[in-house]
Amino acid sequence: MWTTNYTVETSAKSTDVWEALRALHSGIALGPASDKFELHGPFEVGTQVTVTPQGQDPMQSVITELEPAVVYADQTSFGDLLLTFRHQLVSTAIGGTAVTHTLEITGAGSDDVGPELGSQISSDFPIAMAELLTSAESGVRA
Repeated sequence: MWTTNYTVETSAKSTDVWEALRALHSGIALGPASDKFELHGPFEVGTQVTVTPQGQDPMQSVITELEPAVVYADQTSFGDLLLTFRHQLVSTAIGGTAVTHTLEITGAGSDDVGPELGSQISSDFPIAMAELLTSAESGVRA
């Protein structure tokens, strides 16, 4: 298994971050660097999602965890690997939210390919998180 985390804090409440995250995963672009998401059913565990990263071919994912204002995760099969993308939201003492975006790569050879593949995939986490938090702070809704 290979994993990486990227955590940032915002003054936005976890419910506002959740609404922006839900908007993104419902197909609303949060900024010019946003990946494209297309839900194939309700926003709930088990629903298929087509994800098209900037400049890449579409991939099929499935929502695996969803607890409003707490956690969202989806998984994508990539050959023999399973890529799990998770957003964990934690309220801060001053009323804001700490958001951790995690990429976990499991499967045969994940320890070998994870450092290169995972670093490539997660290189846009800072930009994607900035767009997410700016949207949360400005009140974007699905």
